[in-house]
This record gives sequence, structure tokens and C-alpha cells, in this order.
Amino acid sequence: MNAGLTGMEVLRMLGSMVLVIALLLAVLWGLKRMQKQMLTSGQPGRRMQVLETLGVGTRQKLALVRVGEHEILISITPTQINSLGQWKVEPIEQIDPSEAHHVS
Repeated sequence: MNAGLTGMEVLRMLGSMVLVIALLLAVLWGLKRMQKQMLTSGQPGRRMQVLETLGVGTRQKLALVRVGEHEILISITPTQINSLGQWKVEPIEQIDPSEAHHVS
């Protein structure tokens, strides 16, 4: 009885491991994309929208949030959320891509 692994068995194990890692990366990429789309999409009936987030430390981040006609910059830590500033903005209008003018 041969106690060692043959070359074919090693290749099969390596191939399986590569396949599992590729599937894991594909699922993570899909989840990240779905999360980003859910956070930034303007869902009908929703007044609040997260426009952008930026990590500034291991457990701290900044977020730009739109609520109605106001944008608010907030800082987020594990223990608190602070408003850093807010300003009024014009409502976003839907632009028809065929009518958009390109600056060259």
C-alpha cells in the first residue's frame, strides 16, 4: 500500500483549493457591490441617503449623508456620532444622458 500522495492527488487538492478561494472572492465582491449599491441608491420614498463614507482610522470614519435638501458631514466612532457640518443643496434632478453636454 502506498502511503504517499501521488502527483494527481496533489493537483486535485490544489485545484479544489483554488476553486474554493475563487468562489469566496466572487461572493465577497458581489456582497460588497450590493452593499454599496444599497447605501448609495436613492430608493423611492426614502429621505435619507448615504452619499459617501471614508475610513480615517481603524475604527473611525466620516460619512456624507443627504437628508432632504441638506447634506451633513458626520464622524462615526464606536462610541459616538458627531455632526461636523451641514449645508443646503439643490435637489438632484434626473438628467437625460442624451441631453448632457460634455466639456472638452
